[in-house]
Amino acid sequence: MKAAVASFFTRHNFVCHENVNVLASAIFDDMNNGLAGKKSDEDMIKTYCLPPEKKVVNKSVIVIDAGGTNFRSCLVTFDGNGEASISEMEKTRMPGVEKELSKKEFFAQFASNLDHLKNKADCIGFCFSYPMSITEDGDGILLGFSKEVKAPEVVGSKIGECLKAELESRGWKTINKITMLNDTVAALLAGHAIAPVGKKYSSYIGLILGTGLNAAYIQPAREGIAKQIVVCESGKTKAVTRSDFDIAFDKTTVTPGTFYMEKSCSGAYLGPVALLVIKGAAQDGLFSGALSEKLLALNSLTLIELDQYLHAPEADSTLGSLVKQYAQGDDGEILFELLDAVAERSARRAAAILSACVVQSGAGVDSSAPVCILCNGTTFHKTYKVKDRVLGYLEEVLTVQRDLHWEVVWQDNDITLGTAIAGLI
Repeated sequence: MKAAVASFFTRHNFVCHENVNVLASAIFDDMNNGLAGKKSDEDMIKTYCLPPEKKVVNKSVIVIDAGGTNFRSCLVTFDGNGEASISEMEKTRMPGVEKELSKKEFFAQFASNLDHLKNKADCIGFCFSYPMSITEDGDGILLGFSKEVKAPEVVGSKIGECLKAELESRGWKTINKITMLNDTVAALLAGHAIAPVGKKYSSYIGLILGTGLNAAYIQPAREGIAKQIVVCESGKTKAVTRSDFDIAFDKTTVTPGTFYMEKSCSGAYLGPVALLVIKGAAQDGLFSGALSEKLLALNSLTLIELDQYLHAPEADSTLGSLVKQYAQGDDGEILFELLDAVAERSARRAAAILSACVVQSGAGVDSSAPVCILCNGTTFHKTYKVKDRVLGYLEEVLTVQRDLHWEVVWQDNDITLGTAIAGLI
């Protein structure tokens, strides 16, 4: 059975056990090319900011988190001790996910989503989880959408400036500042904010592995670059082997030919890619006839459904029910092996991105001052064995092979906290 699965993957160029160290080195080289202004896959976006030296106290800020699926908005207030409280949280769908929007419609929906926070603070921290070129005044110019958002007229716009104009047209008082940032920067800033008293970290990294995939780290000063947080746009990395299934799926997306890494790792894509994998296995005769027919008839597969089968193969889930009714022989185990390989590949590639960021940071040399890595995203935290596997690969590639030290942390409301801090820096 295992030989049949391995042969299937080989025929279709699906690499099950990618060398994390080799991939990390390729990503590291690409990062340096981007920083030097040479051709690179990753954008290596400068943010012109660093974590604040002191706690934010006695201030309020409006926070927007526009992610891959949801649009969240709230008010964050820091008390005299720097403790944050969140109020008036509302969540709705991300504009442009359900249908294509014009530029005017896009920002009108954003502003409408903020009506409940009108005039409750004069600063806005805006976490916009899409590729942006950050300007020195803290605004962001959209480079392009990912995660299947459809609003092409917005590309090239200054997001903060456009939103501010829309809010003012609706009667908002003067907004002193809208600070744009990526969710990876928010995660990094949250990691800095939650460090316990007496704990020493040598640097900070933010990783998002949820609907999408990206990372940010603190770049040390070097010729032509001041010390600052840099957003990698790791999902654009092309230094990965693409299987027949990745290539076929990519052609169906809104942005074919881009985001190779993200489309092989993140939650928006793992389900659809896995569906092509199991349908390919059915066509290649890996399953018995009855189950093959049912698998080939599936119209969709979500990451949740994939994960349900991996966590509990005999439960009455979408795939579990089919296996119970129609499987023969090793069918159930073959299906498990195929889906587990998809999750395993995601973990290896996320570990390679983090390894490259730690090495690039130049930190983590002393065991008493590790690099703090804050990881956010349901794909990282909830998908079958992904978190445990990432930690295992980091231990091997960073600690054992390079004697570099790191610590992975997580925190409730991390993106909200980091975005609030950015809005008040």
